[in-house]
Order: sequence, then structure tokens, then C-alpha cells
Amino acid sequence: MENERSVESGFADLGLRTELLKALSGLGYEEPTPIQREAIPHLVAGKDLLGQAATGTGKTAAFALPILQLLDADEDRPSPVALVLVPTRELAMQVSEAVYKYGHDLRARCVPIYGGQPIGRQIDALRRGCHVVVATPGRALDHIRKNTLELDGIAMVVLDEADEMLDMGFAEDLEAILEATPKDRQTVLFSATMPPRIDAIARRHQRNPVRVTIERSTTQAGTSPLVKQTAYLIPRHHKAAALGRILDIEAPEAAIVFCRTRGEVDQLTETLNGRGYRAEALHGGMDQEQRDRVMGRVRAGTADLLIATDVAARGLDIDHLTHVVNYDVPSAPESYVHRIGRVGRAGRAGVAITLAEPREQRQLQNIERLTKQKIPFEKVPSVDALRARQMELTTETMREALATDGLEHFESVLRELSGDFSVEQIALAAIKLAHNAEQSTMDEVEIPDLSQPREQRDRRDPRDRFDRSERNDRSSRFGRDERPDRGGRFERGGRGRGGPVMAKLYVGLGRKAGIRPQDLVGAIANESGISGRDIGDIKVSDQFSIVEVPGDDVENILRSMKHASIRGKKANIRRYRDER
Repeated sequence: MENERSVESGFADLGLRTELLKALSGLGYEEPTPIQREAIPHLVAGKDLLGQAATGTGKTAAFALPILQLLDADEDRPSPVALVLVPTRELAMQVSEAVYKYGHDLRARCVPIYGGQPIGRQIDALRRGCHVVVATPGRALDHIRKNTLELDGIAMVVLDEADEMLDMGFAEDLEAILEATPKDRQTVLFSATMPPRIDAIARRHQRNPVRVTIERSTTQAGTSPLVKQTAYLIPRHHKAAALGRILDIEAPEAAIVFCRTRGEVDQLTETLNGRGYRAEALHGGMDQEQRDRVMGRVRAGTADLLIATDVAARGLDIDHLTHVVNYDVPSAPESYVHRIGRVGRAGRAGVAITLAEPREQRQLQNIERLTKQKIPFEKVPSVDALRARQMELTTETMREALATDGLEHFESVLRELSGDFSVEQIALAAIKLAHNAEQSTMDEVEIPDLSQPREQRDRRDPRDRFDRSERNDRSSRFGRDERPDRGGRFERGGRGRGGPVMAKLYVGLGRKAGIRPQDLVGAIANESGISGRDIGDIKVSDQFSIVEVPGDDVENILRSMKHASIRGKKANIRRYRDER
């Protein structure tokens, strides 16, 4: 009853119907977040809205609840009243689940449609009828062209994470979708940032939109941040070993490790489990049942580490979380702020650790400018420091054992051994057994300390010097004045010089199949989990396309795209090598 009164005093003031208030009460919601408090009344009133709010601020409910306000629960075969456009299939599933939870008492039907899933199954679901469609832009446009997505009854269109959709090359698709929907629709646009392109869309497709901006709370002057932030500068091929060693030293109660791709999540989870941690993977390639099992183990404390992609970890709240690790530096500074905001809550201290490669230092500087905080570099713990820490942990383990009851059960073993060995020898053997059972006994190698001035590093580790020079070699990149072979032209700007080593992929679809650069960016980013910003130059010829991607992500992309389709067509994708 107390919770119901709290919900009524908070959400009821926003003009929501009784069924939604009951659902929110059942889910344990008490007070609306700032974005919900600001946006919901305007959306319920039918106004267009342009909202700036980062992930994790509660904006899904801010538009999902007003959508559900529009529903007629008595329809047997409803037509869609709302279309929600999102950048990735993981987010499509997350938003769809939220609509289902909030609209349970209204018997709300929501259909997520995205690439990588058989389009026939989606067509069947749409024919059975639904109230809400949550879609990635490319797949939504496919259904519109096939006349399988009814648009006549659409009263609201939501663009969620609009800046990310533009970065992934969906600008033309968004324009086409908005042109195809009813002119009198309500148009809602949410974005973490507000570049000029977002304003341009708002001017073309919104009518006197209400603007809502939710600023992130900042630490007050004169107070110390609850989150201790540190960074380590590490060559890529040493990152997994360095992370294991840092975690050994830190000994977190519970930690989330953020990775860029699904493949990286799976590989790192396997590596850390081999080191003796209880690590669980979480990414968009898992179904909801698998995700629930993983989160159950993490919340119950039977898993130490959660290795996850950004999108898969959205909306998660782990009470006993003590550490957040950025295995890669986030390309968007806002993502970094959202990640580390998961620790240091409710007055508890937390630790944020970032593993940066030399090429990622500029991204760290961007984060420092946004947060107005310096992120100090620390040296990766040495082998000697690791061994000393392991001895400390063994000492703690022995102290705890000596403080427990029941030691008398082992007196017979002590008497048996004391005839042949001294008590000191027996104690040392017991300590050794305890140490080997608790601590990693794998061989450790020294990891290059890139936080030192370069001339010192070069004197100390010539192998690392070779690695850096090889990484900066531009011979494997598309040069600015290099002409593409076999005709065609590059249709998208590449990465800046000095960036990561890039590789080329051959895609067996081209202009004659209706393929555009944004289709390739959207498909690769959506399936593999890499950011659209990380994809480089693209050349689309009549029969095929060539796409430049980060060399470290090639194998993950090839695996992810093995059964994927682009604009409904199966594509032959393989490594491409220049034939000169």
C-alpha cells in the first residue's frame, strides 16, 4: 500500500491511466526520473518533443508510457499506433520488453523487427496485429516497401538514440520512413547529443517541438568524487593479461567489464575463467532466458565478473558493484560517464579502471574535458607486486581459517604428521596448499609500462617499440590519394591518419542489388556490435562492395555476418586483399 501511494503521488501527477500506474507499482517504481517528469506530460498532451538525455536516465519509460496511453485494449486485431526507431537489434529487444512490462494490464502487443531475423516470421507477427512496432531503420524500410507494415494508424513516431542512428548511416532511411508516416503524427526525438543534423531533422519533421534537456549531475565543488578513476596504457596484445593482473590486485567484490564487441566479450570471459575468476558473458547474441540466468548468478554473488557490451548492459543495476572496467576506451565520452556512474551510488565508493591503447589517448583527453577531471595513468602491477598481493590474500585466508571453529577435527592429521615433520614444516605445507588453491599459479611475464616517457620505454622493451611502429604503419590503410581498383569510388570518409590498423572486407553485393554505404554500416554495426564510427572507407561498385573495418575486429565481424542479410539479401563476405 505504501508503494502504491508513492507511485500515485509521483506518476499519477503526470496524467497516466490507471492500468499504467498499477503496472508501475507492481514493478516497484516510486518516483519518476527527471526526463520522465519533464517529458511525459507533454507527450500525453500530444505535443512533439525534442529531448536530450543520455542512456540510463529512464527515457525508455518516458516515451513508452505515453505510447501505451494511446492504446485501445479491446481490439482483437490492432493496427500499430506507434513506431519506435532504434539503432540496434539489442535496443529493439530491450524497448519491446519494456513496452510489454508496462502494458501488461492493457494486453499491449509489441513486435520488434530488425535485421538478422527471418523477415517471414516478422511478417506473420505483424499480420496477427500489434499496437507498437519497435524497429531498426533498415528493416522498417524493408517492411514499408513490402507493404507489410501498416502505417495509416500511426499516431506517434519515436526516434530513440537519434545521433547513434545518424552515425551508423541511417539518415536517408529515417527521412524515407518519416515521409511515409501520416503527416499529423506526433514526432518524438531523443538523442544523447544535439549535433546540427538532429536540429535539421527536427525542423523538417516536427511541429513546434517542446525541448527538454536533462543534464547529468556533477560533483559539487570542494567535494571528492566517490569514484576513483585510473587508466593504464597497454599494448593491445598484453591487455587480457594486464586486466587479469589488475583484478588480482584490486580483488573486486563485483565488477562489470565493458567490451566493444560480442567476440571480445566471449574471448575475455573464457580467458578470465581460465585465470580462476567466475566470469559471465552478456551480449546481444543471447536470448532473454540466457540473460536472466546470467544476471541471477551475478546478483546472487555466484559470479565475480560480468563481461558485457554497452547495449546489453543497459538498464542493469547491481547493488554490490564495486568496480567498472573499460576494456576499450569508449568512443563517446558520454558512454564513459554512464558506465562509471554504475558505481559510487548511495554514498558508496567505487573504482573505475580504463585500459587504453596508445592510439586511444586522444579519446581519454576528450573524456577528461567532458568530466573536467584528470584520469591519472598508473603502472601495470609487476610480477613481484602480484606475488606480494597473493601472499597478502593467503595470509588473510589463513587468519579467517584460524578464527573459525572446528579445527579440532583435524588434530588426528596433525598427530599423524608430527611424528615425521616439525610443526613449522606442516604449517608451511598447509599454507602452500591454501595458497595454490586460492591464487593463480600461471607463469607471469612483465608487461611493458607505456606510462613512462617514450625514450625510457624504447630502451627497456624493443619488442614493444616494434609493435607500435607496426601498428602505425599506414601501408595497410586506404591512402588519401589511393585510387580504388576495379572502378567505383569511396563513398564515405575514412578514419584519420594515425588511427588503428584497418582491414578490408569484400561484400558480394553492390549497387545493382540496391546496396548503399549506410546499409553496410548499419548491418555490420548491428550484427557485430562495433560502433558505426569505427567503420572506415566504403566503396560500392555495381556487383560488390569493399568495406574498411578495424583489423582487430575482422574475425568477430566475419563470424557475426556469416548468416546475416543486407537489405534482405544474403551476402558473401570475406577478407579482401588488393590484387595489383
